Amino acid sequence: MSAVPKSADLLSAAALAKIEREAAKYPAEHRSSAVMAALAIAQDEQGWLSKEVIEAVAGVLGMTPIAVYEVATFYAMYNTAPVGRHKITVCTNLPCALSGGNRAARHLQEALGIGFNETTPDGRFTLKEGECMGACGDAPVLLVNNKRMCSFMSAEKLDALLDQLKQEK
Repeated sequence: MSAVPKSADLLSAAALAKIEREAAKYPAEHRSSAVMAALAIAQDEQGWLSKEVIEAVAGVLGMTPIAVYEVATFYAMYNTAPVGRHKITVCTNLPCALSGGNRAARHLQEALGIGFNETTPDGRFTLKEGECMGACGDAPVLLVNNKRMCSFMSAEKLDALLDQLKQEK
């Protein structure tokens, strides 16, 4: 029987300090309120949330692993499987779809040679279909790595975005 890895074995001291800073925003008996921030910090460092990383976050926050896993699998911004270096999430909800969201998605699929929930063979891009991002007036919209929202994404802007992301080290 293998031992559960300690958080210090999986997360850097810097990540643990960030998680502690987030947890300190809540009363000690409510450290679990920092779970979403803790998962984001762990994912930023690791690239995705493995079972072991989820268990490490649970240990830091004093939660059961299943409670943390429930959060990680409920929200689309958490990756519970490896993804490409750049995760592109395209909104295809009705307002975006009516304003070019599906067209933008097809353009990306053709340009990257992958479908939704797939990663390019070089591991550079993963394409996801997303729900409403709250920017219907800017449609079509997409998110890059859950952090950068791009609006009014024409074919030309999509190509420029892909070129820019390919240049990033």
